[in-house]
Amino acid sequence: MPRNLNELFSRQSLLGATAILIYLALVKLLLHFLTASQYGYFRDELYYIAASRHLDLGYVDFPPFIAVITALTRWTLGDSLLALHTLPALAGALIILLAGLMARELGGGRFAQGLAALAVLVAPTFLGSQSILTMDPFDQLFWVLAIYVVLLMLKREDPRLWLLFGVVAGIGLLTKVTMLYLGLALVIGLLLTPNRRYLLSKWLWLGGLIALVLFSPYIIWQVLHGWPTLEFWRVYSAGKTYPVTPLEFLLQQILTMHPLTLPLWLAGLAYFFFGGGKKYRTLGWIYVILYGVFTIQQAKNYFLAAAYPMLFAGGAVLIEQFIQRRKWLALQPAYASLLVIGGLATAPLAIPLLPVETFIAYSHAFGGATEVKQERLATAELPQYFADRFGWEELVASVAKVYAGLPPEEQAKACILTANYGEAGAIDFFGEAYHLPKAISGHNSYFIWGPGGCTGEVIITVGVSGTDVAPSFEKVTPAGTSECKYCMPYEDHLPIFVCRGLKMDLREVWPQVKDYG
Repeated sequence: MPRNLNELFSRQSLLGATAILIYLALVKLLLHFLTASQYGYFRDELYYIAASRHLDLGYVDFPPFIAVITALTRWTLGDSLLALHTLPALAGALIILLAGLMARELGGGRFAQGLAALAVLVAPTFLGSQSILTMDPFDQLFWVLAIYVVLLMLKREDPRLWLLFGVVAGIGLLTKVTMLYLGLALVIGLLLTPNRRYLLSKWLWLGGLIALVLFSPYIIWQVLHGWPTLEFWRVYSAGKTYPVTPLEFLLQQILTMHPLTLPLWLAGLAYFFFGGGKKYRTLGWIYVILYGVFTIQQAKNYFLAAAYPMLFAGGAVLIEQFIQRRKWLALQPAYASLLVIGGLATAPLAIPLLPVETFIAYSHAFGGATEVKQERLATAELPQYFADRFGWEELVASVAKVYAGLPPEEQAKACILTANYGEAGAIDFFGEAYHLPKAISGHNSYFIWGPGGCTGEVIITVGVSGTDVAPSFEKVTPAGTSECKYCMPYEDHLPIFVCRGLKMDLREVWPQVKDYG
């Protein structure tokens, strides 16, 4: 028994709902910090580092937020793997807190709040996406935060909160334009419920105006550059994304959110549509509409990820009420323990906890089902989200060897042309140690950045076939091959050529190298 009120208060604080949410968020951070420097730099991270050196209002395949965040990270923390992975991990920790707070606002007690947060912690898609520096951790955070604001607005019936929603949505749009899907689903969800009255509120329209104003610099950039992002998405969706069937999409949702959370998010749907959460039915419709749209569009499964914390919250409240009504209190630690055990089992499949060879053996124990297919690209021993962290230093070392073999007068005017932004980003980042010139490429934003000061007299090409470059140069000489063990197959055995005497002016021929997608 506690000796005094201070001791009692201390114990309650250490085991209270808020404390549990903080503990789970800290576990999340610890997992990411312990694995932050494993494997290597992810392909997109190298691209964003390059973008942080070309700060602008927009880019071909993403809005400016990620480039700004990368620049701030490099300026304050450096560009080590730990530094780059710090803010994505913090974004993930905040999502855990928000999931618990959603359950609290819905009337959930300590168990419900902890269960909702725990479900986010063990979900493989959150673990994996928040272990690297990409748009996704921040996109997920702004989605969840926007939904949390909507929940507060519905609960308190305070339409002024639409102003806050507009700020969050506007920043979210500058992070990833998929925020538009959330806006569409929200409007339809309001229309389908008595909450449609908010559509007549001046506060909602003012919130929308705030979001538009925040998003407008990116729109202006698109106009000035001929809407390259629309062209990018048209090319990308036509030939690169994996054409998932409706059944595959459903299975992907179950796997990436963790099969053991399935009862929880199904209970969340039941809570919003049939249970005590009818006041918040708009949130249920948001999920249903998004699920339908993404299924029809054959979208990547993680596009829907940020819609699950609200389902976890609603489901946790419903399950807590059910258990307390039946007085089956033993189910609370049982289900929580099951989620912990299941999360520990699948965590090595989502984040780089294990050495590579150990991971390969471990994944075989799961029947090799380590990757939910997102693109048409072939993979080998490692799934794409791990394989794209390998091979970059070997590539740059191979190019540096070719560059070092050039006569000094050719080194002074040599350029390096790569097939894609991953290779270009690797040259720009790791090439500094070899004093290599900056890379040029026609891929996505590298095309916008142009050929720089390259004259075309001497160009080292990487990943471009000899038959593609031979017609454009006076002389093309095979100079080597870049090989890697665990990288994506299409990045292995890359040909390297030294091309001399471009037959045309490079700036005139540059539009022909454009490669969006």
